[in-house]
Amino acid sequence: MFKISLMDQSDLEEAFKIEQKINPSPWSKENFYSSLEVGHNSLICKVDQQIVGFIIFSTIKRESHLLNIAVLQDYQRSGAGSLLMASMMRQSKVMGSEKIFLEVRSNNKNAISFYKKFNFIQDAIRANYYLGEDPDDAVLMSLDI
Repeated sequence: MFKISLMDQSDLEEAFKIEQKINPSPWSKENFYSSLEVGHNSLICKVDQQIVGFIIFSTIKRESHLLNIAVLQDYQRSGAGSLLMASMMRQSKVMGSEKIFLEVRSNNKNAISFYKKFNFIQDAIRANYYLGEDPDDAVLMSLDI
């Protein structure tokens, strides 16, 4: 049902639309294009020809940083996010990472639960990390891989 592949330039517009629908403080279009240009790793999840989710992460030396993940509402809790996360974890390990880091909104209990399912642990709270219309603290999490 789901197919994971590398995100390329032609996928950016569709991924950006998903980001706008899902993220309360979405990346700008420029953030997406810049991310691809600087070499961040990006995967998409498709059903047939439709992109239903994506994940963006960077890998530096022995660490990966999950920068962004989003799955369309209709495909949440269907395995798409888990497949993206598992694919990112495998790629990170192959690229030499020993640890994955991420930040998540403290009020996003579903996402925190999702990350805990993959054995991420809470390391710290970063106060007032998310600004804008819906300000929030960030929960810093990590996973040894």
